Amino acid sequence: MSSPGQAPVERPRPRVVLVGPPGAGKTTIAALLAAHWGVTARDTDADIEELEGRSVSDIFIEAGEAHFRVAEAAAVASALAEHDGVLALGGGAVLDPNTRALLADHTVVFLKVGLSDSVKRVGLGTTRPLLLGNVRSRVKALLDERAPLYESVATLSVETDGREPADIVEEIIEALS
Repeated sequence: MSSPGQAPVERPRPRVVLVGPPGAGKTTIAALLAAHWGVTARDTDADIEELEGRSVSDIFIEAGEAHFRVAEAAAVASALAEHDGVLALGGGAVLDPNTRALLADHTVVFLKVGLSDSVKRVGLGTTRPLLLGNVRSRVKALLDERAPLYESVATLSVETDGREPADIVEEIIEALS
């Protein structure tokens, strides 16, 4: 807060926030965009793993999805308030209404991926707890459930199917310039 007569204190804000389903390339694209702009990349799943001292998969197995979602909402809120580089959110972060509200005044890029490319990219999903079992059907269910939420927070949507990361980054840079 500022006192009367003082300029308001500028809070850091991410240059761009990336959202999308598993396999969309959020972490890869975040690193490339950050390198291009000379800023840092941050991934909220990595933040949670560091805070919890265990992998996202282990958190799901040992503490449950509800515990993970609470930690995720807190990690996203913290990153949005502190980080001034490129921010990649976990695929399910948009499920939280408070997170969606926080994203409203940020530049958000939805990395769209189709079923076939997503399944190829995530493989058997061994490190992705929500994809254990029939990977293809789980990915389809996640895409169907979350696509409207990703669209609702997105400033820009970018197709990633069959494209190289550098081409995706170029499109984002051009669109946001």
